[in-house]
Amino acid sequence: MAADSDPESEVFEITDFTTASEWERFISKVEEVLNDWKLIGVSPKKTPDKGEYTNGVWEEKGEEVLFADFKFSLKHHYLVQDSGEREEKDDEVEDSLPVSIQDLLCTNNDFPPIAHCLVRWYGLREFVVISPAANDAVISESKCNLLLSSVSIALGNTGCQVPIFVQIHQKWRKLYVGECQGPGVRTDFEMVHLRKVPNQYTHLSGLLDIFKSKIGCPLTALPPINIAIRFTYVLQDWQQYFWPQQPPDIDAVVGGEVGGLEFGKLPFGACEDPISELHLATTWPCLTEGIIVDNDVYSDLDPLQAPQWSVRVRKADNPQCMLGDFVSEFFRLCRRKESTDELLGKSAFEENGKDAADISQALSKLTEPAPVPIHKLSVTGMVSSARKKIRKHRGADETPLSSDVLNAILFFLFPDAKSLDGAESRSGGNNGDTAAQPESEDYNLYSQLKSAPSDSLTYKLALCLCMVNFYHGGVRGVAHLWQEFVLEMRYRWENNYLVPGLSNGPPDLKCCLLHQKLQVCVFSISHMLNCCIERKKARDNSKKGNTPDSSDSALKSDSMNSAADLDKNKYEVGKSWDSWSDSEDEFFECHSDTEELKESGQEAAKKSTKEEVKEMLKPDGRLHQSGNLTLLLTGEPMYVPITQEPAPMTEDLLEEQSEVLAKLGTSAEGAHLRARMQSACLLSDMESFKAANPGCCLEDFVRWYSPRDYVEEEVVDESGNKVIKGDLSARMKIPNNMWVEAWETARATPVRRQRRLFDDTKEAEKVLHYLAVQKPADLTRHLLPCVIHAALLKVKEEERVEDIPSVKSSIKRIISHSSKVLRFPIPEDKKLEDIITQIINVEATIARARSLKTKFGTDRCENAEEKDDLEKFVSCLLEQPEVPIIGACRGPAGSIIHKMFVNAQRVAIMAPLEEEPKRSSTSDEKKLLSGTDFPSPAGREVILRTTVPRPAPYSKALPQRMYSVLTKDDFRLAGAFSSDTSFF
Repeated sequence: MAADSDPESEVFEITDFTTASEWERFISKVEEVLNDWKLIGVSPKKTPDKGEYTNGVWEEKGEEVLFADFKFSLKHHYLVQDSGEREEKDDEVEDSLPVSIQDLLCTNNDFPPIAHCLVRWYGLREFVVISPAANDAVISESKCNLLLSSVSIALGNTGCQVPIFVQIHQKWRKLYVGECQGPGVRTDFEMVHLRKVPNQYTHLSGLLDIFKSKIGCPLTALPPINIAIRFTYVLQDWQQYFWPQQPPDIDAVVGGEVGGLEFGKLPFGACEDPISELHLATTWPCLTEGIIVDNDVYSDLDPLQAPQWSVRVRKADNPQCMLGDFVSEFFRLCRRKESTDELLGKSAFEENGKDAADISQALSKLTEPAPVPIHKLSVTGMVSSARKKIRKHRGADETPLSSDVLNAILFFLFPDAKSLDGAESRSGGNNGDTAAQPESEDYNLYSQLKSAPSDSLTYKLALCLCMVNFYHGGVRGVAHLWQEFVLEMRYRWENNYLVPGLSNGPPDLKCCLLHQKLQVCVFSISHMLNCCIERKKARDNSKKGNTPDSSDSALKSDSMNSAADLDKNKYEVGKSWDSWSDSEDEFFECHSDTEELKESGQEAAKKSTKEEVKEMLKPDGRLHQSGNLTLLLTGEPMYVPITQEPAPMTEDLLEEQSEVLAKLGTSAEGAHLRARMQSACLLSDMESFKAANPGCCLEDFVRWYSPRDYVEEEVVDESGNKVIKGDLSARMKIPNNMWVEAWETARATPVRRQRRLFDDTKEAEKVLHYLAVQKPADLTRHLLPCVIHAALLKVKEEERVEDIPSVKSSIKRIISHSSKVLRFPIPEDKKLEDIITQIINVEATIARARSLKTKFGTDRCENAEEKDDLEKFVSCLLEQPEVPIIGACRGPAGSIIHKMFVNAQRVAIMAPLEEEPKRSSTSDEKKLLSGTDFPSPAGREVILRTTVPRPAPYSKALPQRMYSVLTKDDFRLAGAFSSDTSFF
């Protein structure tokens, strides 16, 4: 007892009721977010224009808040409007209803086709949604009430007039409850969602009853109720309209009539109808209760009498498009790992027997001139000879490509094969040039995509490989065609045949392909191979005593005297590392053989007089006179010499050369070696200039070679006359100048006696080896820009026929995107897939346009004005979510749609009657048998509006609205009921 009475033993619990609970913190966080979004107070806005909900811009902002450990997402959805049109008087703003409550009665944007579901159900332009952040759902009724009370408190504390909704139950049900508060007014947003529709709510009279009972108007005379009704009819049966796309004839290639698979052309179009459904919406926008009847017995809602018709089309999901399939299948080859040998067996490029084993014979064979056949040759003969080697390792029937297909492709790639003969090859009758290059925008597209001209061999090869991959053997067919292609290239190199479809000269870096790991691309390789053949032919002709052709040298014209011409820097770029050597083992392209050189040397030794020496110093290697220029020392006319062309360089070689020069460092020895490497072409041009202009000086060479480095000025001589005096520029007078050193060491040697700057045999063999080791995946990487280029040209060609504005803008975006992606050496697969997907989307859009034009008969329309209206209507169907029909059922488009439904109804009546004559009669079947033009509506939407005082007769008259939608498996009621809270 003493212990119990001890005051120290007593314990007191103190509860702090000022500590915020989780619920209070949640409300506080919601209020904070509303403040951050500046949704506090009055925000007057103008009444939305008609169609603004569809054509306007909707935006949203998001934030996450926690209720204990449960995460919620707050999203603010709003229509972007011009803030300059919101000015109103202050007194009007204070007394006016919140904007969201005013929107309940606005009829300008009923049934918007594209908007948030709450916008369609309540006509709101701004609202906030609170929903579970994850896939959780608020199902408990107590939790729903807790959230709704939290919203009500937050709205009251902040004075926010934007309605806030809470999403409850599973998210797929789209169930929302919410509240909006204003000065003396509150609107409750309620919703009902059912699977099975009560019979009394399937028509207008039943919906009016439930609306009246819900608003509970205390007045004896209920104000008129404004009604908006929309019925939606779905057309799925297109049996009377055949899809116009014809499938390509694969077998026609062999027979010569290539048809849809003509080499050099890509297929286009959808293999199935890209339009799956047509939705017709018939709308009665403004009705009152007394002028229309719609109950379970009778209805005045005839779609043919609806004042407004609108239509939208449902697109088929991922329609199969031929162009997209071609490009996609070709792109998939990039992921293959097999080599050509693994796909076809032992390489056909390797020789059998002693030639393959004896390396020394193979190396010596490279320097020997290839014999020129006299008999007529063709690709077919070469291919048959090469195929014999291949068939030693595999049977004739195992080749992926048949002889007919292979020969057709090779003759398409090399159209000159049938006309090649020995005489023609020796005379250079086939120059290998491409056709005259047009300057059209489509043709020059290759420079943006790093592709190839559309008339080039590389472009044609890409299309053929794409077709072979899709129709003739897949990756093995690609490997087979590539193998035969390389054999043809080697055949032409060994027999001095130029390659058709490639322009002469060095590679054009604007149009060459980028390739993996800084390797030469196919297009640049083909260019270089032509350069090799040109030089080899020129050398062979020189040995036979012919004069050099002007096409085999870099001809300096009079235009080089202009100040705009480049100086030595342009010759410092494009020199091969292999083209410079300190070795004295030089060889010369001489017309005379060894005995003639020996005799000429003996004769020169016998000459001793000055006249004989002068005879030996006569000019050699002249091309033409260089304008009116004369030599400074002798006064003789200056001549442009025949010079060597720099070695053609592709991007990978330029990169390799840059790396080599950079590795030399900045030391004096490295700088000197770098200068000597870069001056190989300069030294050759100086020797040619000295041979063509005996008695010349460095100033003469600079006046022709780099006019900007020879400065002329007007001076006054001793006699007082004005004369023009010239001198070298300041950089030419720098001590140890590379130009001065090169001039002092240069000998007067014409180009035919100089060491070659470009070894065509060596470079050609390197190119042919590179071709031979390419895998199908690498080949696909190189040629994919050409395939994308061809696909874009095909899309542009088809778009011109249909003339779709949205497609034009889409093509421009694809070209802009592709030009950025394809300029990288190794484009990312994801970005390439995006480009292909965009091309497929454009193809599908054009196919949809053709489908709609066929269905609406634009080609069969004889009236020009009506035809233009229908074409405009079809174009709008492709670009807009929903298109109004002018004149409803009485307009041109409306009458066509009416006939579509009538025909579909006839088919629906006849086919089931023949198949199931004893089936039970439903309401839909009775309508079909009665001859109704339209089936039962797939969707019924009704909007009921009115203004009544609630909850008492003396309350302020406030907007009331109820939206109802009825489909086959869904019924929803969304009501917004306003109450006056001033005296309640």
